[in-house]
Amino acid sequence: MQRKFLTNLGLLLFLNLLIKPFWIFGIDRTVQNTVGVGEYGFYFVIFNFSFLFNILLDLGITNFNNRNIAQHNHLLNKHFSGIVVLKLLLGLVFFLITYLIAVFVMGYSGGQLYLLAFLAFNQFLASFILYLRSNISGLLLFKTDSFLSILDRLLMILFCGVLLWGNLTHLPFRIEWFVYSQTAAYSITAVIAFYIVIRKSGFRRLNWNWPFFLMIVKKSMPFALMVLLMSLYNRLDPVMLEGILGESLGNEQAGIYAHGFRLLDAASMISFLFAVLLVPIFSKMIKQKEPVAQMLKLSFTLIITTAVIIAVASFFYSGEIMSLLYDTDTTQSAPVFQLLMLGFVSISTTYIFGTLLTANGNLKELNIVAGISLGINLLVNLLLIPRFLAYGSAISSFSTQLVAAIAQVFLVQRIFRFRVNYRFLITLGVFIAGVIFLTWLSHRITILVPGIPADQAWLANLTIALAGSFFLAVILRLFNFNALFRILRRES
Repeated sequence: MQRKFLTNLGLLLFLNLLIKPFWIFGIDRTVQNTVGVGEYGFYFVIFNFSFLFNILLDLGITNFNNRNIAQHNHLLNKHFSGIVVLKLLLGLVFFLITYLIAVFVMGYSGGQLYLLAFLAFNQFLASFILYLRSNISGLLLFKTDSFLSILDRLLMILFCGVLLWGNLTHLPFRIEWFVYSQTAAYSITAVIAFYIVIRKSGFRRLNWNWPFFLMIVKKSMPFALMVLLMSLYNRLDPVMLEGILGESLGNEQAGIYAHGFRLLDAASMISFLFAVLLVPIFSKMIKQKEPVAQMLKLSFTLIITTAVIIAVASFFYSGEIMSLLYDTDTTQSAPVFQLLMLGFVSISTTYIFGTLLTANGNLKELNIVAGISLGINLLVNLLLIPRFLAYGSAISSFSTQLVAAIAQVFLVQRIFRFRVNYRFLITLGVFIAGVIFLTWLSHRITILVPGIPADQAWLANLTIALAGSFFLAVILRLFNFNALFRILRRES
């Protein structure tokens, strides 16, 4: 299983790092700069509002299905035709509840409701794609799933690239065009993924079966509650900014928050890719009563080493990175970015330990942790947003992620009773201290490189800090290439 994990992780990371950085820095950043902080903040608030009710589209079915198909492959043919109908019904419920709350609770109208209609449809398509992919990854067809994971972004790059730089119109780029491109890309990806699953499942016709629907929903509800709580404490910050500060200032602060959050969201995709592979792998190993300690250590070491390097570099070079990427409000967004990226270490930890708990069926414990985390998020936001604006939301996000990570590590240790590896913990502590020192030193000392303007010398410093941190990980054997090659040479 370690060999399967490493080989498919390599492919998954290669494809995503090939496509998604260009989407984030080439397309999404350009859109933010083109339309301005206020208009992008308007979109960002509506997007996150629609995301709050995303659980109604799924009710935990995707997570349940991924684990279930990994442990019982033969159920794909039996379950697929019924779950597709159930997903369509949940889509109708999602649209109805989202619009009722938008109109009667949030007071949305006009352009807000128009944009919400497309964003809600996009949420449905994205949820449907994830369900289809859960069948593919549940069958351990990771190569196919890897290509599907980047298809929507690849199509969005093509569509948005034409609209931004194709000179098709003399009109200025509008945020609605960005949303329309997402709709088209998701639609094409959903059709292709649906065709692949049909071929694998032997699907013939849709199956309307109320007892089956109720059975699936009942089994999925613990997953649904977990996803709902986690979605709320991860996506509530911009909505609370707009709700507490009012539409004008709230949209502006949400746009500033989005500067930092966009990069955090991009970095978190690396951790998410680990979880995509680990849910079915952990589930199958637990079903077959195989020990999971080595798989846990391998995956955690790889992701936490990467997360620490990225987080520390982002903290010290926050001002330079924000100024490089954005045209306005960078002095406000830099400290927000610092805190959000420190939270990336906690997010990466939860993707590994939370995935193991999910695969083991410890959903009650996960839901308690998520509920406590949501309470912390709400309380800190209410206390700090009026005084610190977007920075208050960043403090809330960092605090919430830290509490969730510590709690999940504690739960894994209590449930699985792993032997505490003090040598590994000491090595990790030395590594973190070393990365902080190297990055701080690189930021304090200006290194002039021939051919690079003085105002861009920090790029050379940052590169040296990253290279030094990576070399430190190799010296401390956190990146142990000999061990990785031995795993890759083994028979599957």
